[in-house]
Amino acid sequence: MLIYPEINPVALQLGPVRIHWYGLMYVIGFIAAWWLARRRASARGSTWKPLDVDDLIFFAAIGVIVGGRFGWALVYGFRGLLADPLSVFRVWEGGMSFHGGLAGVLIAVALFARRRGRKIADVMDFTAPLPAIGLFTGRIGNFINGELWGKPTDVPWGFLVGGDVLHPSQLYEAILEGLVLFTIVWWFTSKPRPRLAPSGLFLVGYASFRILVEFVRVPDAPIGYLAFGWLTMGQLLSLPMLAAGVAMLGFASRRGERSGNYA
Repeated sequence: MLIYPEINPVALQLGPVRIHWYGLMYVIGFIAAWWLARRRASARGSTWKPLDVDDLIFFAAIGVIVGGRFGWALVYGFRGLLADPLSVFRVWEGGMSFHGGLAGVLIAVALFARRRGRKIADVMDFTAPLPAIGLFTGRIGNFINGELWGKPTDVPWGFLVGGDVLHPSQLYEAILEGLVLFTIVWWFTSKPRPRLAPSGLFLVGYASFRILVEFVRVPDAPIGYLAFGWLTMGQLLSLPMLAAGVAMLGFASRRGERSGNYA
């Protein structure tokens, strides 16, 4: 059993200005994604330029923040939104939905692709490894905030929180949806792959890991279990992602279209 350290969610305070760990984790995630994307763009044969990466990360960052926050407010925090509509803007308090963020990123990617004359599928494939970095840092932020705990457990790596020993489901997600998923997709995209294959692999990987972790994660209080005493909103929202990812991989394998990300 491990003792939860009760970390102060405020990383730094300068007078009235507070910098929260949760927000800082997203900044770190964006910077890491930008650096990795620039590194990939500089690879021999890449059709991407550093300026393309700068604009892409800017578009994606807006999509993640707006989509993630509004997605969480509408699906998980709707009651709080009705009571305090301005709460949707207090991102530093926590509360971001990956599925909402994904929707926001897809819209941002579509706008970027249209402005740059690229195929949406190619931009999606180029960005496929990058969200996992933000997923890792974001879940670390959840852990620091002391939120999204798992169910009671007797495993030796469980954390003592408020008198109960709980699964650190935030750390499970940080490892699986973050580090493991990034490693798989980054390796997969280290050489040219058929169009939509990287995007499909990311969707399958994320959905599979999220569905798995949800079995030991406590469902959101306002929603609870949706059916069967175990089905959660996170699992329900991940199922279409899993189906779409499998379809993309199948399509990419059959068609074998060459990616526009490589000359």
